[in-house]
Amino acid sequence: MTRDEVLDVFKSCGALLTGHFILSSGLRSPVFIQKARVFQYPDKTEIVCKALASKIGAAGLGKIDAVVGPAMGGIIPAYETARHLGVPAVWTEREAGEMRLRRFELAPGARVVIIEDIVTTGLSSRETVAALRAIGAEVLAVACLIDRSAGKADCGVPLVALAEYEVPAYPADALPPDLAALPAVKPGSRNI
Repeated sequence: MTRDEVLDVFKSCGALLTGHFILSSGLRSPVFIQKARVFQYPDKTEIVCKALASKIGAAGLGKIDAVVGPAMGGIIPAYETARHLGVPAVWTEREAGEMRLRRFELAPGARVVIIEDIVTTGLSSRETVAALRAIGAEVLAVACLIDRSAGKADCGVPLVALAEYEVPAYPADALPPDLAALPAVKPGSRNI
């Protein structure tokens, strides 16, 4: 799938929003990718996750034992991507402010790929990498539907992106005037 084909799926679901958004990273942006609007349609989710599974397969990572989706945003794409890879899907979630694998077990040395929805700074990915390494898993890569950083995010392991879509993001104290003039909205789920 090309970048434009991926973005067309998101656009067809009304998932590319414009305004003044507070991202889960704390940065501000004039664009928010509301992936939940894609995930409400199983057929659209299948299209992008099947393509992501294909891209993961082509990345030469070798045998994959499981995929792991960080809650909340990674659960649905991890499940659907795992279906196409033919491996189990599990997820991490926050407990006392830290990412943990609470409901599942992975064998020591399990070879895993973390599946993200959208990557901006790589913070959630790095937290998930640390949680999985702490229990003895081997994290092969992070894979995402859209990399908002266009390859600049540091996930702590290689990043496989179905599409790169560089969108500006600014610290709250360095907003361009046109963005600062709009009311800020926080549609993400990190602090819920």
